[in-house]
Amino acid sequence: MKKPDPSRFTGKKEKKADELEMRGFSSPAQTEDIPVSPITEVEKRPDTKVETKQPRHHDTTVSRYQDTLIEDLRKAVKEFGKEAATHRFTEAEKQVIAEIVFKYRKQGIKTSENEITRIAINFIAKDHSDNNKESLLDKVLTALNE
Repeated sequence: MKKPDPSRFTGKKEKKADELEMRGFSSPAQTEDIPVSPITEVEKRPDTKVETKQPRHHDTTVSRYQDTLIEDLRKAVKEFGKEAATHRFTEAEKQVIAEIVFKYRKQGIKTSENEITRIAINFIAKDHSDNNKESLLDKVLTALNE
């Protein structure tokens, strides 16, 4: 089957490869007259040190800590919980959990209120055991009791 001509739909005809302008590309003959910046000259000398600049738009690297934390939480929640418990949530908390469950079910991910609660509990417990006085739990409980 033959591809349709895009110009029939947009009114513009696409240029062929040999008709395209090559802007920004230069031949070796054109690069000879480009002035060399002083920084480039300094970098060529091994005895001179130049400060390294932080790139303006640099990405952050996600730590491996998160991978192990996710795996620990997955294992804890996969284990079948046999102990019955009753929790008292406010109406707003209950609504937030229901919205989370609904959002993931729309994406095809089966979850439940119980699973969300267990993830939160295991996260707080792991954070508290790793960070003690710097943990989120310690900071919130300290603030509650002031």
